[in-house]
Parts: sequence; C-alpha cells; structure tokens
Amino acid sequence: MTEDIMNYVESIISANKVVVFSKSYCPYCDRTKELLQNSHIDYTVLELDVIAQGSNIQQYLFEKTGQRTVPNIFINKEHIGGNSDIEALKNSGELARYFE
Repeated sequence: MTEDIMNYVESIISANKVVVFSKSYCPYCDRTKELLQNSHIDYTVLELDVIAQGSNIQQYLFEKTGQRTVPNIFINKEHIGGNSDIEALKNSGELARYFE
C-alpha cells in the first residue's frame, strides 16, 4: 500500500465528522446514507467503485480496520463498522452521543 493512499484516507477521515466509504451499487450503502439523511446528519461519501484508486483505498481500509465490506463508516475519526453497526447505534439511541 502506498503512503499516498494511506495519507489520503487518513486526511479524509480527519477532516470530516462522518465519512462513509461506499459503492454506488451497494444496497447496504444506500441504507446507511438514507439513515444519515433521515437523521439530518451531514456526511462525506467516497464511492469506491467510481473514484480513482478505489480498490487501493478499500484495501487500505481493510488493513486499518479488518473490515473488507462497504459501507465502511467513521464518525469522529472512530471506525464504526458497517450498515448493521450504524443501524444498531441508531436503534439504541447511541448514535446521538457522537453529535452532542
């Protein structure tokens, strides 16, 4: 993995409160984006199947988090997980604590 990819991903995560690494055709990614929109939470999305170096970014995310799938979600620089993880946070009321 190149240092450029690592630096790029880390800068995106650091500069944004909520980051969703997604793929444009992924239904679970769509559900995550819909959940965030319906919760009035601003987020940054990177569609890994559309952007240059998307597969390299996904590989770096796997090395960083151990998660191979999308969506791969970060809030306040903390790895949250995927769609089922953010849905569980929303359903338990815990998602709101990230925005207090």
